[in-house]
Parts: sequence; structure tokens; C-alpha cells
Amino acid sequence: MPDIDMTAVADDGLPLIGTLTLPAGPGPHPAVLLLHGSGRLDRDANARGLRMGLGPPLAAALAERGIAALRYDRRGVGATSGDWRATGFTDNTHDAAAALRALAARPDIRADAIGVVGHSEGAVHAMSLGSDPLVRAVVLLAGFARLGEDALRWQARMIARDLPAPVRPLLRALGSRHLARIKATGTDSARVHGLPVNARWFREMLGHDPRPGLAKIQAPVLAITGGKDIQVDPADLDEIRRLVPGEVEVHRIPDLTHLLRRDPGRPSVRAYRRLLRRPVDADLLAQVTGWLAGRLHEARLTDSR
Repeated sequence: MPDIDMTAVADDGLPLIGTLTLPAGPGPHPAVLLLHGSGRLDRDANARGLRMGLGPPLAAALAERGIAALRYDRRGVGATSGDWRATGFTDNTHDAAAALRALAARPDIRADAIGVVGHSEGAVHAMSLGSDPLVRAVVLLAGFARLGEDALRWQARMIARDLPAPVRPLLRALGSRHLARIKATGTDSARVHGLPVNARWFREMLGHDPRPGLAKIQAPVLAITGGKDIQVDPADLDEIRRLVPGEVEVHRIPDLTHLLRRDPGRPSVRAYRRLLRRPVDADLLAQVTGWLAGRLHEARLTDSR
């Protein structure tokens, strides 16, 4: 299971630096592009103070199934240069598309057997890539299927309910004012209530509607959201199932949280540090990689007939 350095060139010429994990044995191999959640995340889905650690175990599990996996550092993170705070939501979509093309162009990768796996924000970008002819399978982990502002407001309400009752109205008021200030900005980055924010990313995310992208997906789709997710409404799985025109499989997994770890207790962001000391749920990894193996290796059989 060798890891090799790989660079994908973005539309504006910026090198996106990442890791390609290859299965044992000769290629060309089926492959998957991994897209992570929001924030200043590196190729492994880690940020300062919040280490999701999704990249390595998922890439290793895929390699065991004979599938390669590419993951990369976002702009301004890790080995990729650029300014993270000036990067927009649409920039992340375009960068993902560039990484997909670079993966398909490699001689050790089968361009006719490529999938996309996205988590959280990454799942929303995967929805946009799902109509690309290069994509043969789409996995959506905790992806929302409503207007971005509606998804963010649902998340804020769920997080607030775990706070002391006197604080909840104040948080809701601050949240509304915060969003209004962001929507009024016109620059890539700005200071809102004294804090530096990626204003363009927020404006674009708040206005993004993933539903038209879902309706254009031609590849098979596996969508999974945890029953204990407090950042993405598990009810959006029904909308994904309704909108995807072709093969779609949805699962709401009891006790699974947004961090892709299980927690039998009351879902709360206060549990995140504790949950992140555990590995990514092994059953989830097996479910995702088994589904992808069935779709991507099947592509070889279909094309050879």
C-alpha cells in the first residue's frame, strides 16, 4: 500500500499538493477522490485543535479493496500555498474538479472507474462533481440537501440547544447578526464582530443550493448521515433519495455523529474532543469501501463485455 506524492494543478495554476495511496499489485487501478469538510483542513481532514483523521484510514481501507485514493491539502493549508481565508466555496469546487481530472490522467489509474467520496462540505462538492462523465460512483457522508443558509441555521439551532437556557437566545441573536454582517461584505476576507472570517466562502456557501446538482447526477449514489449528527439534518437523506435520478442508496446510522464516530449519549459538540480520541467507525469504513468496490470493480466487467 504505497503512498506517493501527487500534485494537481488548479485552474489558476496553483499546485494542490496531496497524497495518492495505491493498492498492492500492478495497475491501472480504480480510484477515489476524497473531499473533506469545512475549514482549514489538510489532506487528512485535520485542523489545528480538531483532528478528524479521516484520510489515512479511509485510503487504507480502499487500498485493501484494490482502490487507489487521492487526498490533497486545501489552499493555504499544509504543503499547498495560497490564502485559505481568501478562498471561496466555489474555489473549493473548482479545485476538486481539477484534482479529479489530474487523477483520471494518470497512467496507473483507470479513468473509467473513478469515484468521489465527500464528507460534510466535501459531500456538497461531490454532489456538484456527480454529473461529471469521469465520475462512476458518489459517496455522500453527512451532506446537506437544502440551501446553505438553511443548513447553517439548522446546525446553529442544534448546537445551541445543548447550551444553558439563558445563553440560547443570545446565541441565536448573535448568529443572525453575524450572518447579516457577512452577507453585507464584498471582500474575500473581513472582520466580523472583531473576528477575521473567510467572508467570500460564507457568502457563497450561504447562497449555494445543492439540489440542482443532485438532480443531475448520473452515477450511483451512496448517502450516509448519522442519527446523532447535529451539523447536518439526517432528514436531508430523504431529499437526496428523491432528487437523484438514478441508483441511490441512503442510510441513517443510529448513534453515528458528524465526526463519523458513534456515541450512544446525547449528541453534543461538547463530546467532540472525546469522540476524536477514537478511530473512525470501522463499520462505516467497511460499508463505504464495500459499496465502492462493487461499483468501481464492476465497471471493469461492464466495459470488458
